[in-house]
Amino acid sequence: MAQKKISVGAWAYIWGGYADKPIPLVEVATRLKEYKFDGVEFAAFPPHCEPNTPEKWKEIKKLFNDLGMGFSGVAAPFPSPATSSKQVYLDTVKGHLEMCKVMGIPKLRVDAVDPPTAIPGGMSYDACFSTVAERWHESAELCAKAGIKLVWEFEPGFFFNKPSEVVGMTYKVDHPNFSVMFDSCHAFMCGVMGSRQFGKRETLPGGVVQFAHMLTGKIGAVHFIDSDGTLHGDETSTHAPFGKGVLDFDAITKAILEAGYDDEWWPIDLCFWSNALAETKPAKEFMDILVAKYGQS
Repeated sequence: MAQKKISVGAWAYIWGGYADKPIPLVEVATRLKEYKFDGVEFAAFPPHCEPNTPEKWKEIKKLFNDLGMGFSGVAAPFPSPATSSKQVYLDTVKGHLEMCKVMGIPKLRVDAVDPPTAIPGGMSYDACFSTVAERWHESAELCAKAGIKLVWEFEPGFFFNKPSEVVGMTYKVDHPNFSVMFDSCHAFMCGVMGSRQFGKRETLPGGVVQFAHMLTGKIGAVHFIDSDGTLHGDETSTHAPFGKGVLDFDAITKAILEAGYDDEWWPIDLCFWSNALAETKPAKEFMDILVAKYGQS
């Protein structure tokens, strides 16, 4: 019987409470092995990915492979899909795809980059929506040729964060290799709290469960983490450790599965939590229970 694999986003150990003193990747890897993680969701940012070179990628791959761990995906820096040129954006995608191929990373994450405070670049809303969709369609095609999934993480901190916008964007991009990264915390803040939405506020009576169902067939990656209904720094969702929020993970997990999510990875995201390392082991133990209940096939 196969069971889902558990990873955790490595950015949790270089940002937030660790911004002044990031935890070295070797230490992160050693701890994750100790806690019996199957892998890591890699953060292609300094200092973990510095220098950003093929030699460094091979070194990182060897570090995790020697410990018997893999990669569930990667978060990497991108320019704005709305205001950067087509050439600049697609060149960035190509660069990250080289890293994915060298390291054996199956998914490349993107986001809308621009804050939801004004329409980027002085464009009309429709023009902006179409431009972003076009960039991601082209990017999804490049990723498909490389055998890598392109996944979009929506969140309160970036434009296009209303439930209808998230669903609409997946259909506007209209590419089989483009899907949504469904972060349970972001789904709550966007779908229930209506945080940082541009224009008229939009929420869902059925909450995160309804949000997942609205994205049936369109969820290509997930992040599991709790939400206490607040924003971190008035920008993006507070990624509260399990048990420190209000989310019903039995209901949410069932909804994600009902929506057709069948990827082998179930990552944890402790982004910006001040003592993420101390919360990593209990988070893994929580996910072990969730996998035992719902992640067997």
